[in-house]
Amino acid sequence: MNKRLKKSLKALLPIVLGVFVLYFVYRDYDFSRLGEVLAHQVAWDWMALSLLFGVLSHVFRGLRWKQTLQPLGEHPKSANCINAIFVSYAANLIIPRMGELTRCGVLYKTDGVNFSKALGTVVTERIIDGVCILLITAFTFLLQMSVFMRFFSETGTKIPSFAHLVASPWFYVSLFCVIGVCVLLYYIIKVFGLPRKVRALLLGIWKGILSVRQVDNPPLFVGYTILIWLSYLLHFYFTFFCFDFSADLGLLAGLVMFVGGTFAVIVPTPNGAGPWHFAVITMMMLYGVSNADAATFALIVHAIQTLLVIILGIWGWLFGNL
Repeated sequence: MNKRLKKSLKALLPIVLGVFVLYFVYRDYDFSRLGEVLAHQVAWDWMALSLLFGVLSHVFRGLRWKQTLQPLGEHPKSANCINAIFVSYAANLIIPRMGELTRCGVLYKTDGVNFSKALGTVVTERIIDGVCILLITAFTFLLQMSVFMRFFSETGTKIPSFAHLVASPWFYVSLFCVIGVCVLLYYIIKVFGLPRKVRALLLGIWKGILSVRQVDNPPLFVGYTILIWLSYLLHFYFTFFCFDFSADLGLLAGLVMFVGGTFAVIVPTPNGAGPWHFAVITMMMLYGVSNADAATFALIVHAIQTLLVIILGIWGWLFGNL
């Protein structure tokens, strides 16, 4: 398989997967009502407020990123960090997960930031984001456990117990394979060593990962992290007030759907298209919203938020000195 074909498949497969899930979710949906809702039933002032927090989440992420780069001797402009974030999210629409590499490349071009060090800080960000979403999920699960149980039941999702997992022979087969690969890699590196460029790349990534321990203002770093996730939540929650059928759902319902949507976008489709719709529609119906209204909500909100990502990506590209 040549490189061009591989690149084409990387770009096409996520789109095909997203289209397939969207078809499954909307195969019985009456699209004729969509124009009527857009023209007369959307509170656009609330939508604008939601989009403002969508922009702010990227701004806070860019400012936090700059803070983690400074201990490494890298001092990019704040505007370039923010524009790099804008571009990275737009890049993810083309090839999911490409944005992490794209934003490092943008800062290398605009400010000469070392690529491997920047990539290391991105790895650290992802670890911190993972911890944040796990904490938010645990908090939400405790408050709305019955809703999650109904969701798992109605979607056929099963959560295996730890005892069942450990008792499974496939657990030990997988564990043995992972250990075997690690041991093999260790001896290959020990015998043959690593090329100088690879060593330099790994060292730069490792320095970037550790940079969070050396930030000049830890409280500010924590503050940016809180603001990022608060902005994400409000970016979604305020869309409830755009429609009469969702305006009274409340913050707890917003938290539940926010968590569900966050995990859904792990599936590599453009901006979570398909899996995000499925998760939000299913959870919204658990709060008494009809299937048609929930489907309309997911379709409009996702489309507008995706359009925002595209516009910000174009902005970042035009004004990021690229």
